Amino acid sequence: MAQPVSLINSVRGLIAQHDLAGAERVARAWQARNPASPELAAALSWLARAALEAKNLDQADAFATEAGKMASRFLIGQKLDDDPWLPTAAGTAIEVHAQVLTARGERPEAIDYLQGQLKQFAGTSLPERIRKNINLLGLEGKPAPPLDLGAAQWLGAKPPSLASLRGRPILLFFWAHWCGDCKAEVAILANIQRTFAPRGLVLIGPTRLYGYVAGGEGAPADKEKRYIEEVRRRYYAALPEMPVPLSAANFISYGASTTPTLVLIDRAGVVRYYHPGAAPEAELSARIRALSEPRP
Repeated sequence: MAQPVSLINSVRGLIAQHDLAGAERVARAWQARNPASPELAAALSWLARAALEAKNLDQADAFATEAGKMASRFLIGQKLDDDPWLPTAAGTAIEVHAQVLTARGERPEAIDYLQGQLKQFAGTSLPERIRKNINLLGLEGKPAPPLDLGAAQWLGAKPPSLASLRGRPILLFFWAHWCGDCKAEVAILANIQRTFAPRGLVLIGPTRLYGYVAGGEGAPADKEKRYIEEVRRRYYAALPEMPVPLSAANFISYGASTTPTLVLIDRAGVVRYYHPGAAPEAELSARIRALSEPRP
C-alpha cells in the first residue's frame, strides 16, 4: 500500500515548484482538519522561508510569527529537541524574522533579537544556527573568536591557537564526517593550500562529534572519534597537514550549523570573510590573495 505523503513533503514539493500559494493551500487545508502540531509549525516555517526568498517581507514575517508561536506551545512540558520538527520550526522562524528586520534596514535590531534568542535557546540544538545568523550580520571586520583547544581533543597535528598565528592569514574550514559538500571542497582547499601556504596561509579544519557514525548508527564519543579519523584519512588525504580541533564549542562560537563553513582571518586576527556553505575556488583565491601579500 502506498504511504501517505507527509505535510512537509507536500509543502516543500510545491515550494520547489515556486508555487507558494499552492503550498499555503495545502498547509491551511491540513490545519483545518488537524490540531496544531510541531509538523504544522515546521510547514509554516518553510512557507516563511519561501516568502522571504520571494522578497515578500510582510508575508514572510507573518508566517514566521505564526510558526514560532505554534512551536512555543509545544515547549511547555518538553524539550525543543525531543521532537524532530520543533528545531526546524523554531530555528527557521527565528532566522526569517531576523532576515526580515535586516532587509528593512534594522540590522542592529536584528542582532539584538538574535542575541536574545541565543540566550533563550541555550542548551538546545539552535545556538549554532542562531550564531550563524549573528555572524552573517556582524562578524566580518571583528576579531576572530578564539578556538576551543582546552579539551586536548584533535586529529592530526596539534592545532595552534589563533593568537599564536598573528602575522599570518588563516583559513578555517568547518566540516562534518557526514557532509558530502565538505568532501567536495577538499580539492579546492588542496589547491588553495599549495598556492598560498608558501605565502604564510594556515589552514585549520575544526569538526565536532554528532553522536553517530555511518548510517546514522548511534555511537559513543570514542567510537565516533575513530570513525572521524577514518573519514579524514580516506576523504581528506589531500590535506594531511591540516590540524583538526574536535569541539562543539567552536561550531557554536562560529555558528557553523551549515557545513562547510569557511572563515578567513587576516594577519591581525580580524575576520575578513565568513561564508556558510561551499565556496568556489576563484572567490576564495581572490580573498586570500588580498591578505597573503607580504606587508610593505
